[in-house]
Amino acid sequence: MRFYLSIFFLQFFFPVVVFSQTTISGRITDAKNQPVAGANVSIRDSYDGASADANGSFKFTTSDEGDVVVVASMVGFTSVEKKLRLSGGEITLNFTLKESSNELNTVTITAGAFEASDEKKMVILSPLDIVTTASAVGDIYGALQTLPGTQPTQEQEGLFVRGGDASEAKTLIDGMLVSNPYFSSVPDVPQRGRFSPFLFKGTNFSTGGYSAQYGQAMSSVLVLESEDLPPRSMGNISLMTVGGGGGYTKRWANTSLGANATYINLTPYFSMVKQNRDWDAPPQTFSSSLVFRHKTSETGMLKAFLNYQYSDLSLNYPDIEDATNNSKMHFGMNNYNIFSMLSYKDVFDKKWTLNLAGSYSKDLSRVRPYPQSLVFSNQLWQARGTIAHSLGELSVIRAGAEVQYNPFSNLYNNDRIDSTELFSAVFIEGDAYITHKLVARGGLRVENSYLLRASNIAPRLSVAYKLGKFDQINFAYGDFYQTPDRNYLIQTNLDHFEKATHYILNYQYVDEKRTFRIEPYYKIYHNLVRVITPMRNPYEPMTAEDSKGKGYARGVDVFWRDKKTFKYTDYWISYSFIDAKRNSLYNYPEELQQTFTSNHIVNVVWKRWFPKLRSSFGFTYAYASGRPYFNPNKMDESNILSDRTRDYHNLSINLNYLTTIHKYFTIISLTVGNVAGFDNVYSYTYNSDGSRRNAIGPTSKRSVFLGVFINIGHDDTE
Repeated sequence: MRFYLSIFFLQFFFPVVVFSQTTISGRITDAKNQPVAGANVSIRDSYDGASADANGSFKFTTSDEGDVVVVASMVGFTSVEKKLRLSGGEITLNFTLKESSNELNTVTITAGAFEASDEKKMVILSPLDIVTTASAVGDIYGALQTLPGTQPTQEQEGLFVRGGDASEAKTLIDGMLVSNPYFSSVPDVPQRGRFSPFLFKGTNFSTGGYSAQYGQAMSSVLVLESEDLPPRSMGNISLMTVGGGGGYTKRWANTSLGANATYINLTPYFSMVKQNRDWDAPPQTFSSSLVFRHKTSETGMLKAFLNYQYSDLSLNYPDIEDATNNSKMHFGMNNYNIFSMLSYKDVFDKKWTLNLAGSYSKDLSRVRPYPQSLVFSNQLWQARGTIAHSLGELSVIRAGAEVQYNPFSNLYNNDRIDSTELFSAVFIEGDAYITHKLVARGGLRVENSYLLRASNIAPRLSVAYKLGKFDQINFAYGDFYQTPDRNYLIQTNLDHFEKATHYILNYQYVDEKRTFRIEPYYKIYHNLVRVITPMRNPYEPMTAEDSKGKGYARGVDVFWRDKKTFKYTDYWISYSFIDAKRNSLYNYPEELQQTFTSNHIVNVVWKRWFPKLRSSFGFTYAYASGRPYFNPNKMDESNILSDRTRDYHNLSINLNYLTTIHKYFTIISLTVGNVAGFDNVYSYTYNSDGSRRNAIGPTSKRSVFLGVFINIGHDDTE
């Protein structure tokens, strides 16, 4: 289901392209009027561009029309942007680049982090990368699963990073925690993320060793920075095999206001494509949002965001206890989710940067696993403030504080359990550029939990050294804490934070067109929650035995991306090896590999743009070695979790055709998931005596999506 729900976010945010031809040519020089050979010139959010020759000259042709931004960049220089209005013909455009000490010719902290930001040259995944990755279909988390360190878990939502479960990976927007970043969980049905990648100008995905600014995540953080003012007023319309929607954004000189709405109903699609689930009421989703932005000064920005979503579904599962396979177990759910936030950022005296933010969110799920009736309610109020002061050209010191007020309640039939967590934290951190080749980042974070009646002190340290013009080595160490799942906190008197200690070594080579990373790591777990017995019913109240669980994760991640070798082609390859074991949750007698961990993961992502055909084609191939699963017939210590599923394979393709309908830019998009029809099995469920089992596989053998997205844009800023 995640595949289909994710595609509707494409409708709002594809770049505007139409097809009169414009030729752009010119020359790129440095401050001494010397040619900058090899410099890159391109239209932002487009495949159109060229590289400068030995004389600094460049020339390329584009089918784009209207207002665009042309970017000239080169390693070791500050990028230069120029706005153009394209309407055909020839345009001459010259650039002068200035050497920069804060780009890739200067060492930067990169251990564990994948960044995508207009302000950084170490771009790994941009919003356009995400929506054109075949297996992701516009879902941020689907695209991140093509990066090393992540697991391709297709039967459940969440990021599983370097031996950690989904609860150990947190999502933040402008520094604020998103407590429910995915659509609500459904047994054996994956869910997508709630937000479009094009809402964000910066994406920092850390697989470990992250900054002291962030906490409550033992494995990873995804830090999203929201977009500023849009370039123009624009509208959009979408027509899809799974629903439709539209929206409009009005831009004034210093202010913008946008509204969007989408309705998804999978009933027509499920009637045409055979499903491996017995749907009683296929998923329906209504989503709406308001986005307000106001530029308060030359450097100040005020943002407000409100997102509301409703979803409803029901399905039947086979009763594994019934030998005749005639009995069914009913599951139904409806979910209401609201996320709102207000943020303000400004720079004072060119040295002080202030960030203030507050948010409120509520998630309410009514779950009906017959004959039970369950209601889960979770609210989160947050406030956060940070201040940073520049020390010289590059060094900086940051400090901040945050508080979270989290009331939640669980209703199990007639039994209601209410509780409230109050979490607070302060941090201080500094980047010290000892030389342009050597930088160190040290930080300290202090946290307190009301429910645990406990505090912690978490030191962080990162060091990076520049080896040459394009490469560097990095080392990171840190302690990372989080409170146990709130369901354990209201059932048991736990008094320890769960803890993971990270050690990371990284080598990275980055130029304008290629990226290579290799990163070995070692992670040690302490104070993990252990439960008394394995739960047969996942909706029963959970009771923890103690917090004495431990474990480790060690491995190596490799990443290669190339946009130079093949014309109009961008591809990347990632590989992960992981050895991870723990004795948490079910209190196994020894540390064991968990059911969500594969030892070997490979991803190949390939994209090709065909200018004459105004089309793009891409594919994603994913492989993962078999994962452990629980077999009740093997309960002795030497055989627990010794069985493995078959290896996982998936090949997805996508095709996008750019055209116009009544002069409006239009994208026709076709995506096919698991085109080769691999028969994947993610796990097995057994009956109580272990005599029968059912395989858990994908919701359908193949998935097909077709959509038409129409963009109506014009410039009426005042």
